Amino acid sequence: MDALSAQFARDCGYTGDSLAMLAAFAAIRLDGIGKARLGHDQRKAVVDRLKHGEALFLAAIRPAQSAEEALEDAARFIALFRNMPRWRQERRGADLARARQQRLLARFFRRYGHRLWARQAA
Repeated sequence: MDALSAQFARDCGYTGDSLAMLAAFAAIRLDGIGKARLGHDQRKAVVDRLKHGEALFLAAIRPAQSAEEALEDAARFIALFRNMPRWRQERRGADLARARQQRLLARFFRRYGHRLWARQAA
């Protein structure tokens, strides 16, 4: 049991000293770290595939014509999603994931895309 896992258990509100509970909190913490790393690796793989050209990025954010327009579309859908009834949200989960990924891509390429593509052109 390391100090970070014990601190995580305290941060979650656990004040006991049961080794089984502390081990469970450590497992939860490590599982969360693993899922975060996996998610990061998946997002990085998508970005790396789109770095090869602006045409690939524009195809990924279609029907938007620019990163700013893609950000507006994603923000609009996310706001709409939050105002949907629960039963409709459950059916549109894939659309929410797609909007979040589009927002991530648009933010990255709005910030760094011109530099990446200019380097490749040179």
